[in-house]
Amino acid sequence: MKLKFPGIKILDRYIIGKFLGTYLFSIAIFIVILVIFDYAEKVDDFITNKASFSAIVMQYYLNFIPSFINQFSGLLTFIGVIFFTSKMAYNTEIVAMLSSGESFRRLMWPYFLSATAIMVFALALNLWVIPRASERRVAFETQYITRTRLQSQQYDADIYRQIAPGRFVYLRNFNGETQRVSYFAIEQYSGSSLIEALEAADATYSDATGRWTANRYTIRRLPGWGAGVDSLGMPTPGLVAEEFEQLIQLDTLINLNTNELGNVDMLIKTMNIGELNHFIRQQRDKGSDMMALFEVERQSRFSYPAAIFILTLIGVSLSSRKVRGGTGLHIGMGITLCFAYILLSRFAEEFAKGGILPAAVSVWLPNILFAAIAVWLYIKAPK
Repeated sequence: MKLKFPGIKILDRYIIGKFLGTYLFSIAIFIVILVIFDYAEKVDDFITNKASFSAIVMQYYLNFIPSFINQFSGLLTFIGVIFFTSKMAYNTEIVAMLSSGESFRRLMWPYFLSATAIMVFALALNLWVIPRASERRVAFETQYITRTRLQSQQYDADIYRQIAPGRFVYLRNFNGETQRVSYFAIEQYSGSSLIEALEAADATYSDATGRWTANRYTIRRLPGWGAGVDSLGMPTPGLVAEEFEQLIQLDTLINLNTNELGNVDMLIKTMNIGELNHFIRQQRDKGSDMMALFEVERQSRFSYPAAIFILTLIGVSLSSRKVRGGTGLHIGMGITLCFAYILLSRFAEEFAKGGILPAAVSVWLPNILFAAIAVWLYIKAPK
């Protein structure tokens, strides 16, 4: 059977106008409410820290709005579809459309055109716009919001990071302003056994060179160090007694940026998709134990926009029928389903972060389940 492009007719333009108009109106109302509540919460910090009006508008709220548009796009699309479609059904417009010879599948065409436009918009926000906006917003919050300023200066007392397979860095009491630590160590493991450690007190990091320096340091080799095979493939014995070597003027370069010492979750949210892919490849080469967190961030940037199609199909299938209770019943059912989707998505993310399920499976699982619900409702809708 040859597929034919349906084109865009008067009826299609009517539904597209209703769909996008309701979506944009909902977004505008929602953003105004959010901005009012957020300003009321932060106005004391703005006044205390002397933030100018232009900085508040241009640096903060202009960069605050995209993330919230994207975060609630699925919900507002869903509610918008249910609202105007159920109103059309209540006014018997849907019945008139189907009675004129249009199939229910053909009726879905303008809905999916509109959903495609919103999905592309959400995808652009997620992949490129929001990371840069988040970076500028966080910079503003660090300067003018007292709570954020305090949080941004906090590092864990003990920081442990993997920089290569079997190699770890341990830092104690890192100071972000002076770039100093009270204790610095590079540990090498063979399996689960520590075989060598470089240790130094009062080490300093240089942004210019990317190197760590200290006046004195110690290399400690534990039993088992040096075990391997010789040129003939024969096993060689490892060290049998612990050894110490005292040295001066440590100057070493390691595969770790100081940005990775703070809140990594916040760091990856400021990366566009190209930077995030590069960062994930880099962390995988290091053998990082935080790969699940990074994969959740990458997969969610695609899964949430894709959900707009699924929620649109559910919304139309639910609200295209005239029932007792009218628009209110449709909206109530729609909101219940939508919040169920959001709740399931949050649980799925935690499963992925905890290593219970692979990130690619866990993040997309709510979409798969709700896609099955959407298809079932779509099949039932014409009847």
